[in-house]
Amino acid sequence: MTPIAANEIRLMEGACQLAARLLAHVGSYVRVGVTTEELDRIAEDYTLSHGAKSAPLGYHGFPKSICTSVNACICHGVPDKTPLREGDILNIDVTVIKDGYHGDTSGMFFVGRVSDKAREICDVAHNAMLKGIEEVGPSSTTGDIGFAVSKYVTKRGYWVVKEIGGHGIGKVFHDDPWVPSYGKKGKGDKLVPWTCITVEPMINETAASIREVSIPNSTIKYYETGDKTLSAQYEHTVLITDSGHQVLTLQ
Repeated sequence: MTPIAANEIRLMEGACQLAARLLAHVGSYVRVGVTTEELDRIAEDYTLSHGAKSAPLGYHGFPKSICTSVNACICHGVPDKTPLREGDILNIDVTVIKDGYHGDTSGMFFVGRVSDKAREICDVAHNAMLKGIEEVGPSSTTGDIGFAVSKYVTKRGYWVVKEIGGHGIGKVFHDDPWVPSYGKKGKGDKLVPWTCITVEPMINETAASIREVSIPNSTIKYYETGDKTLSAQYEHTVLITDSGHQVLTLQ
């Protein structure tokens, strides 16, 4: 990745802050009976009204503006006409393009009253992301991030998804390096100051194999837990500085 010029960091911050506001805005509409397709329309209207574009829409044929992953869906869920039900948990993943830069973030939302086990896996996923972010700095590696995430998740009795991870981001939506949720300290790619990555561990309830599902007319796949148990994910875009890091999608 090419470091972001000093005079362009503000542009990246702006894109990321818009993504954070978008996620909160769409999340405020999550309730029993709402469809994820309705949430998608809300997201697209908000994005366009703020002078930005949705990065997922049309990306390798992806048909919607956001990803909505319900319960057993790990990531890349496609919004549809199915009403949300009491007790569902929902990951909403948004990415906007503003002034040529991408802001990428996701979070979990509860539909009505959810079970204790649903709350717990979401809590673990959020804390796993924070553990990974703590490792981000100019002398760190992607292996440091993955090690911290995996160590925490394993101690809590859950499993990290190894096949999918975070990525470099900036003017390009998905760039190097790949940021896994497992690894060894000091291994992997060295993080480069004044570049950005996403930290987005996906946490599953069991060790069951994941299931890959094709999306019509797209090369993007969505993923589910093989045994239909729960999955959860949180994501922030993080700027690597010369002394540490800055979470750009934190409101």
